Amino acid sequence: MAAAIEDGLLVLLLSAMIGLAGSQIVLRNLWDAGLFWADPLLRVAVLWVGLLGAMAATRDDNHITVDIVSRMLSERARSAGRVITDLFTSAVCGLLAYHGARMVRMDYEAGLVAFAAVPAWACELIIPIGFGVIAVRFVLSSLDHLWRFWGVRQ
Repeated sequence: MAAAIEDGLLVLLLSAMIGLAGSQIVLRNLWDAGLFWADPLLRVAVLWVGLLGAMAATRDDNHITVDIVSRMLSERARSAGRVITDLFTSAVCGLLAYHGARMVRMDYEAGLVAFAAVPAWACELIIPIGFGVIAVRFVLSSLDHLWRFWGVRQ
């Protein structure tokens, strides 16, 4: 269910971005006009698409990895390496989620506006949510690799 929601949001947002960017091009080239709020909205949408895409990549264990050394290791050593790297990645993402939440709270309290009448905190909300989800997924991945290391799971 969560995967369908993530994928649906990703498709919807990317489609909206393409439509909005295309309409901006047409408006500017044909009528020398444009939507004043479209460019800031597109910048925010890039942030959302990037983090939603990162969430989807970690969900499917399809994220970018540097695995030159791990290819030469045994299955057991590879699992041990993944436990360590997944826990480290989870800690970094957890820190980013925590400080992202602090930033969202500060912008909420300050009443900052990103563009038009859209509050900045609403645009930034994907930062703590996205990195929090990614952190949890890496913890779960590290547990899976720990079970593989111990031989409990194949």
